[in-house]
Amino acid sequence: MIKAEKSLGLVFFPAFDWAISPTHPEREERLLYTQDQLREEGIFDIEGITEFKPDIATEEDVMRLHFCFPDVASVTTGSHLISAGGALRAARAVMDGEVKSAFALVRPPGHHAMKCVHGNRGFCNINNEAVMIEYIREKYGKRKIAIVDTDCHHGDGTQDIYWHDPDVLFISLHQDGRTLYPGSGHLRELGGPNARGKTINIPLPPNTSEEGFIYTIDSMVLPILEHFKPEVIINSAGQDNHYTDPITNMNFTAHGYALLNEKLNPHIAVLEGGYSVQGALPYVNLGIVLAMAGIDYSHVKEPDYDINYNPQDDDITAYIKKLREPVLANYFSPAPDTDRPATGQYYTRHKNIYYDTDGIQESQREHVMMCNDCRGVIMIESSSSVNPPGAGIEIPVFGCKRCRDEGYRLLKEARASNNFVTVQFTDRVNRVYERYGA
Repeated sequence: MIKAEKSLGLVFFPAFDWAISPTHPEREERLLYTQDQLREEGIFDIEGITEFKPDIATEEDVMRLHFCFPDVASVTTGSHLISAGGALRAARAVMDGEVKSAFALVRPPGHHAMKCVHGNRGFCNINNEAVMIEYIREKYGKRKIAIVDTDCHHGDGTQDIYWHDPDVLFISLHQDGRTLYPGSGHLRELGGPNARGKTINIPLPPNTSEEGFIYTIDSMVLPILEHFKPEVIINSAGQDNHYTDPITNMNFTAHGYALLNEKLNPHIAVLEGGYSVQGALPYVNLGIVLAMAGIDYSHVKEPDYDINYNPQDDDITAYIKKLREPVLANYFSPAPDTDRPATGQYYTRHKNIYYDTDGIQESQREHVMMCNDCRGVIMIESSSSVNPPGAGIEIPVFGCKRCRDEGYRLLKEARASNNFVTVQFTDRVNRVYERYGA
């Protein structure tokens, strides 16, 4: 009988009642084929591999992280809350010592969901990993978290959420944004002035394959993680870098994904994209599961591997090797933000965000206080083509006294103003999650 070298928890949620459309790539078959494959392979009979049922994320779980306009119920369904709840259950299994690591195979995905939410963009409404991370920080007191996003599309939502957080390291490996949605994730995107160098983007050229991904992990990602010394490592485990994926242009394999996961050794992996429903996902997920459990995965191979897989061209290899120096410099010696205001003053970003799935246009003004003691109190003024102006105010987790006092001052001022129809207020220190207005 096979025994897992490392105990592993698996959480499945195929979301039978949610799809963008019956034939859309993001539909329930994404996980049904994987579930069948794992059962056929006898994965659930292996000693040390345990299946857990997902939790259901609460409104408080979502408000701990997001400003939802006009409210949480308007931008989520039961499937979104269970998908996020699957990530929460995976976290509990690891944090409570039930297993060494866990893999949440859930949908809908989440890494394109930003701090403010007005609807669905990039197939995402709420950010499953970030909901989970903020739960871990609040319930278990973990402070330093690393997220390694291996989805083919840049994790712009996760980047947006942690842009100002010096305690969360966000690393994204993705197809170069000049060639693929959402068009972001460039080398110059390094994080806000309170968290410079804690956002690291590694834009890879189309047709990158095993050699390029593993080189990137070995020579860029692992040295950065070793220096940062996170308490928890999260893998946003998108699988659309596969050579058969219908909406991307990369050349990765199931065996490569397993090897990447073995090297990364995450505490928790959460499924993101991956739309080759039959040709890739069952084999990629099988490889990842075996790697996380410390079981030999050398036999995992797609049925068409020998016919359709092509090695990496030399010019792609040379291009990726040239990325190493600037990527490491972005973390170890990031260029200073010359626009950084003095401590106690506010830094402002203006953002226009398009929700491609729902056709919503959002306009934002984001203000964050410059602080040397915490990530800084934040206020976001947001309006969209479907919602009137609203404000979100957050006193950060582990927030200092000055930022706590400033947060309540901002709340009083916003509620007295006629500029906002709704005001959402989060005090992460005292665990206050409130909404005012219509």
